[in-house]
Amino acid sequence: MAIHPDPALIAPVPFNRATVVGSERRYLLEALANEDFGGTGPFARRCEALLEKHIGVPRALLTTSCTHALEMCALLLDLGPGDEVIMPSFTYVGCANAIALRQARPVFADIRADSFTLDPAGIEPLITARTKAIMLVHYAGISPDVEAIAALAKRRGLVLIEDNAHGAFARQGGRQLGTFGGLATLSFHATKNITCGEGGALLVNDPALIGRAEIIRDGGTDRSRFRRGEVGFYAWQELGSSYTIGDLLAAALLAQLESRDEITARRRTLWERYAQDLQHWAAAAGVALPYVPAGADQPYHVFYLVMPTREARTEFIAQLHDDGVHCASHYVPLHQSAPARRLMLRSQCELTEDVAARIVRLPLYTNMTEAEQSRVIESVLAARL
Repeated sequence: MAIHPDPALIAPVPFNRATVVGSERRYLLEALANEDFGGTGPFARRCEALLEKHIGVPRALLTTSCTHALEMCALLLDLGPGDEVIMPSFTYVGCANAIALRQARPVFADIRADSFTLDPAGIEPLITARTKAIMLVHYAGISPDVEAIAALAKRRGLVLIEDNAHGAFARQGGRQLGTFGGLATLSFHATKNITCGEGGALLVNDPALIGRAEIIRDGGTDRSRFRRGEVGFYAWQELGSSYTIGDLLAAALLAQLESRDEITARRRTLWERYAQDLQHWAAAAGVALPYVPAGADQPYHVFYLVMPTREARTEFIAQLHDDGVHCASHYVPLHQSAPARRLMLRSQCELTEDVAARIVRLPLYTNMTEAEQSRVIESVLAARL
């Protein structure tokens, strides 16, 4: 009889683990030798140039986080009391905070049942004279309706903000996500494919906003112009904050950005193995696997399962945790949160509530070993639903 070791005696499979791709140590030593650790340093400028070239945007500005890049969007749009921004409830709280911190109002729209992204049909009825922008979140780096939503925003005279925290270098219909809206954001958080631990970027597609974006990032000053020798001194110009990332973090980030193709290829291998090995189990158990629309060139950021019921999800996660496999749910709907209730942000988002109650994400990280993934798959196949 086979003897299975006690899961408690085996190292657990984490939900996420950051990957060192190779050049980080060399670049960090170079940054230390530069003795220039501040924001907008040499490595930050190299990262920005790479993003501008390979994503195809007029200006990329590194920031301390994706959340701060979203806050910069709110400042750039001069959001204030009475203004509204239509956005999904199924997303990270940073999206809503960026709006609410300006005393503007997040208006929560429902998602599609397959891609978990905003449903264009649900956006237009929410547009009012107070609406200033639509914030589209590319969940899992997938966005089947981005062209339709961009066209809707243009037709109604609204700014489209793309929260592309999940989808750096992903494409839809051959076009890079992050290039459809006037503004877009990226995340380089520890859980993302490309990471420096904490970091982000603001992508500015509207040339008219570039100058102000630089000022807002530099504490509301024209320090960027001073550094370029365009003015003799810099001074406070408008509201802003210190959103610049230190050059030690930028050095680590550059190594990751340069290895983006290798990172994506490795994650694709892992993602496709999950899809292949779990397809028959999922069909028999009534579990939905990730949806990938036509024309999507995805980043393989998330591999999720949608369980048949909330109760099945709860039991499934508990069983995997007992096996030492760490998996997680994703997003408590923002419209159901305590701040939303206090601010009276009422919304009807039935699909959001349903998906949020049943989704579970499996471990997926670039340096995941074959043995670790096998252990996850064995635990999934053994789980009782």
